[in-house]
Parts: sequence; C-alpha cells; structure tokens
Amino acid sequence: MVRFLVALTVVALTAWVPATAAEFGTKSEAIAMVKRVQEMFKRDGPEATFKAVDDKSTKEFHDRDLYPFIYFRSGPKEGICVAHGAFPALIGKNLIGLKDPDGKYLIRELADIANGPGSGWVDYKWPNPITKKIEDKSSYVERMGDYYVGVGIYRE
Repeated sequence: MVRFLVALTVVALTAWVPATAAEFGTKSEAIAMVKRVQEMFKRDGPEATFKAVDDKSTKEFHDRDLYPFIYFRSGPKEGICVAHGAFPALIGKNLIGLKDPDGKYLIRELADIANGPGSGWVDYKWPNPITKKIEDKSSYVERMGDYYVGVGIYRE
C-alpha cells in the first residue's frame, strides 16, 4: 500500500512539472534547420524550397516550435516575405518596417545581419504559434542568394 501511495504521489507531482526543454527547439537545432534549408535551396532551387518551408507537413522544416522563414534581403524587394513556416499570411508582404512590441525593427535587423556579416543572431518579441502569446525569441539568420533564411527559438 505504501509503494502504491509513493507511486501515485510521483505521478501526481510529475503531472504538474512545467514543460521540459525537449519540448522546445535549441540554438543548435535552429542552426541545423537553417543549414537544411540552404542545402535544399542549392539542390532544388527557390520555388521548391519556398513550397517546402510553407508546407507544415514537411517535417524537416517543422519541428515543435522551430520553423524557417525566408525574406528578400536587399534591393527594392528587401523585407518581402517569400516563405514562412508558421504564418503563411505574411507571404508576399513587405515587412521591413515591422516593429516588435518593444519598437525593434526586427525584419530590418535580420536583413542587416544577412547583408553584413552574413549570419548571426537577433533577439526580438514574436508570436509563438504554439502558445499563441508574444514571447521573447532569438533567431539565427544566414544569407541565401538574394534572400535570407532564419529559424528562431523561443526563450523563457
């Protein structure tokens, strides 16, 4: 009987444990996903890559809270979203002037990283498609031809 009560207590307590890190993507997983998008882009070209990024059934580009996004990085089309793994309504929109709730021009900053050093991290606030809340996010971005590709992690 005592063993049963101990086991029941353990089960009850673990039911109240907050989400584990395994439920969320890591920085290394975000970088790896960017590399997978880059590989497909080189192998299959832009259109096939954009389609795969947009398709939520493409598991290599949709993992828990990880998903890629692709924008034009410079010129007259700078800031136009061409593919988005979580928010397809953004595709075709120029978001260069978009600010997060803290006033950060996040798309501009992502483009600056891609156009400057070519890769890096940007911190901002963004809607989490899983929790439906605005959360702190860090996105890794890399130059990819006329575009940049990014994948971010939601931070606690």
